[in-house]
Amino acid sequence: MTVTLSPKGTRGTEIPGLAKALMKAGAGLGNFMFNMMGDRMKMQGQPLILLTTVGAKSGKQRQALLGRFDDTEHPGAWLVVGSNGGAARHPGWCHNLVANPDQAWATVDKKKTRVRADSVEGAEYQTAWDRIVSLAPGYGSYLEKTDRHIPIIRLTPVGSEAA
Repeated sequence: MTVTLSPKGTRGTEIPGLAKALMKAGAGLGNFMFNMMGDRMKMQGQPLILLTTVGAKSGKQRQALLGRFDDTEHPGAWLVVGSNGGAARHPGWCHNLVANPDQAWATVDKKKTRVRADSVEGAEYQTAWDRIVSLAPGYGSYLEKTDRHIPIIRLTPVGSEAA
């Protein structure tokens, strides 16, 4: 399986231009802090993962700092959520995984590992979603904000190859 995305939604939250610019500028600082602090940094009470992908259009490496959830169905793998804050559009890192599924790395515990990305679907999706919302309730409100199917992506380590 690979990563598949539903069409973008018709409604959802949008981050105002200035806030979006500030968030983009602060992303580098967040990545730096994650590299220094590791698992001491949390999002909605959950540990983080630094996902490195290759841009769908640019071909350049891109990084996204995301909340991570241990995958109880596949020990050793992690789940990440393409919520994009409840926006109508999927986050860029999701598009990057669709375009370049074999070029993804996850940094956890200061260790960068190549990962295989796969969409979680069907009954397994609902089980994973329920567990994620129970651990990080803020994700639950995103379903009210958008009509887009919010993807859950499984990241499975495939070796210790760093980029």
